[in-house]
Amino acid sequence: MKENFKSGFVAIIGRPNVGKSTLMNYLIGQKIAITSKKPQTTRNRIQTVYTCEEGQIVFLDTPGIHKAKNKLGEYMVQVAERTLKEVDAIMWLVEPSTFIGAGERHIAEQLQNTGVPVILIINKIDTVSKEEVLPAIDTYRKICDFAEIIPCSALREQNTQDIISCIFKYLPYGPMFFDEDTVTDQPQRQIVAEVIREKALHALDAEIPHGIAVAVDQMKRRPGKKALVDIDATIICERESHKGIIIGKQGAMLKKIGSNARFEIERMLDAKVNLKLWVKVKKDWRDSDFMIKNFGYDKKEI
Repeated sequence: MKENFKSGFVAIIGRPNVGKSTLMNYLIGQKIAITSKKPQTTRNRIQTVYTCEEGQIVFLDTPGIHKAKNKLGEYMVQVAERTLKEVDAIMWLVEPSTFIGAGERHIAEQLQNTGVPVILIINKIDTVSKEEVLPAIDTYRKICDFAEIIPCSALREQNTQDIISCIFKYLPYGPMFFDEDTVTDQPQRQIVAEVIREKALHALDAEIPHGIAVAVDQMKRRPGKKALVDIDATIICERESHKGIIIGKQGAMLKKIGSNARFEIERMLDAKVNLKLWVKVKKDWRDSDFMIKNFGYDKKEI
């Protein structure tokens, strides 16, 4: 390892649906966090690792900071806010707008008290004209003291090439925290569950996705020359009416979710996958501490 090796932890924060997971997946070079046009997609703090000759960056992709409506929402906000106190630098993602709402102002107030370098990433510049980007930069510059401001489009990979080198400027010299081939600390089963949930998010109506979780009941690799993995998973929803929509007419919606998930899981595991999905109703699970913990959201970890 080089003497001038840098390493540190970087939080990726922002309002829901601003593109945090898309940017992290791009920077890491592969898909770890699920992405969706629907808000509040990321529920856990996902830790990913970028390693190069210059150093190692451990990214913490947090749930979006938003006004919590239930216990799951409170958990997500607590995870995001605690993360700010544990890192060496913060990337704050916003959209290119001159209107700064109460949610963004709340985040700005928190950032001022961290004493940590904050890099403002104005994402989704592909959605506005070039003339609208500079006023957005000027508007945000006035509400917080930023170390850097980078306008980009994570989805289109516009102006993203300098983000890594910019982050390294603010990290301390230090050791490698993870082996150089480590990409994430997420267990494989957790990533599989998240992929299935993502495909459900893409396929279902806007009302239902907030009320679903995915539990992987079994994941076994069959012995033999040909790689084959059997996966049994359950989609949990809050109402009987939701269950019918998730299953669909003659099981069509569940088949669509399973087919889309299987394709991506096979690429990830580099193996054929036999995926079986079930749907169960657990009424109001998002307001149950027991259920939240049962689906992998442990409050002791925040």
